[in-house]
Amino acid sequence: MASTVTQRPGYGQLLRTRGAWTFLVPGFAARQPFAMLTISIVLLVQHTTGSYGAAGAAAAVTGVSMALFAPYGGRLADRYGQRAVLVPGVLLHALSGLTLTALALAHAPLWALFAAAVPTGASVPQVGPMVRARWGVKLQGSPLMTTAAAFESVTDELTFVVGPLLATALCTTVAPAAGLVTEASLTLLGGLLFAAQKGTQPAVAATGHARVEHTSALRVPGVRVLAVAFLGIGSVFGGMQVSLAAFTESIGEPGLNGVLYGVFAAGNMLSGIVCGAVAWRMAPQRRLAVGYGALALTACGLWAAHSVVVLAGLGLLVGMCIAPALITGYTLVEGLVPAGARTEAFTWLTGAVALGQAVAVTVAGQLEDRFWAGAGFLVPAGGTVLALVTLLALRSRLATRPRSLTVARGVGHRSPVAVD
Repeated sequence: MASTVTQRPGYGQLLRTRGAWTFLVPGFAARQPFAMLTISIVLLVQHTTGSYGAAGAAAAVTGVSMALFAPYGGRLADRYGQRAVLVPGVLLHALSGLTLTALALAHAPLWALFAAAVPTGASVPQVGPMVRARWGVKLQGSPLMTTAAAFESVTDELTFVVGPLLATALCTTVAPAAGLVTEASLTLLGGLLFAAQKGTQPAVAATGHARVEHTSALRVPGVRVLAVAFLGIGSVFGGMQVSLAAFTESIGEPGLNGVLYGVFAAGNMLSGIVCGAVAWRMAPQRRLAVGYGALALTACGLWAAHSVVVLAGLGLLVGMCIAPALITGYTLVEGLVPAGARTEAFTWLTGAVALGQAVAVTVAGQLEDRFWAGAGFLVPAGGTVLALVTLLALRSRLATRPRSLTVARGVGHRSPVAVD
């Protein structure tokens, strides 16, 4: 399908935005552990129980807990400020993660692992959405907003290149618990450094006498459609993590797990760089549908891969299809949701990814235990196809237009601006 591209304001111009580096560097450090959490839990619990099903279930409880609590954390950040949410959150997360580690090493029953996994997931700091909200304050509807969305996707994927490699290396060469201990420590350090950057956080909307009833950002129909699409993307992340671990163990090369997942994430990162460097004249709603169709098509081929080389190639293609969908989805939020509710909206999407990942690791773990090594790759295929059908059926709800719905406390939100 032909489409025209033109040069857009580049990354260099974006990174010269005054004050950007003050939140980008600590923000990168604070979000790095997020990519380590699921794979660290899977590898630790599988080592102590011998079951991918149990490992996937423990990771799934963490993901579901994060998905349920993240939007409320985003809403609190919009209302009270990011620092007020981050500081207690990272302290709780570090304590909960270390407790989960200790219970797993003590061979505690599965219900005890689940009990520790709930606060571990609930307290995951939503640094990515917070950074995106800070970009919104800095850029105020500038054409650089789409470049910023692409840059943030690239940053997310860089963490998913480094994180799984680091976690796998720590768990397989140092100790099974090393990945989760490192994740908890980095979350605490990075989160506190990010929280200290008070000058760039979005201002808290003043309520005064003109108090406005708060309504969830999920009331916006387009946000719900995007959440379903992001659920499908989460199924790719979760299904890949469990299935790659099982596949590499079945061929006697568990160390290749991080490498293969890194190839998958590298494809995501590279395509994100390209998406941020050009401006597609194709409407973003249409671009999302086309990109998501490519994602579903490539994901459907994973289950048939029977060699490391083929699996690496397919994983690279799947990764290359994810970034355009993520970037376009996050960009559409800028036109769908008022500025004062965007942190919450971004966390709904991040939470949808986490929920999709949680369901995927559970189902994929059961498939790996009960069937052949690699059966879990059926999960990304099914998840993306179902999400694609929903996206195509409801794509009209993604049209960005001025809305009268008040989505957050406060007054004086600027009108949505055209994106792309």
